Amino acid sequence: MLILASNSPRRKELLSLVFDEFSIAPPTVDESLTEGVLLDKIPEYLADKKAAQIASLYPEDIVLGCDTGVFLDNQMIGKPQSDQAAYQILKLLSGRTHRVITGCAIYCRDRRVTFSESTEVEFYPLSDKEIRDYIMSGEPADKAGAYGIQGKGAVLVKKINGDYCNVVGLPLARLVRELKKLEKA
Repeated sequence: MLILASNSPRRKELLSLVFDEFSIAPPTVDESLTEGVLLDKIPEYLADKKAAQIASLYPEDIVLGCDTGVFLDNQMIGKPQSDQAAYQILKLLSGRTHRVITGCAIYCRDRRVTFSESTEVEFYPLSDKEIRDYIMSGEPADKAGAYGIQGKGAVLVKKINGDYCNVVGLPLARLVRELKKLEKA
């Protein structure tokens, strides 16, 4: 059985596009980092922590852990803790290109695979009114980078270079290929 180690409704929705059956077991890991984790490897590191915790509970199943981060100016931009923080994040992203990196970890009995997928996202220049109106929608609250490309945030995005599903939170095409490799191993 495939187990998604995530609470994300977006990941659940994406996974359901290609898998008829899977279960969900949300992890409860400490997301603090250890010394020496490279900036662009943080999502993969956190995905591995999540998957490892759930795999220890379900050692006979295939467990998938994921984590998504937004990166700009050599820093990782997390989920906003307030409307003001969302405003500051969106103002920072306005008119610029950032990277969305999703890290994945797959535990399959005695095997473990980790990988990251990166997608560039360019925003249109945003007016203060556009930013405030978007924040009023409530959508930025639980999303890395304070936007959801699959929702109202789609109108903020000028273009992407890479996997759209990755920006939503799960690099689906790459995941399916990695799972197939595990089946053959």
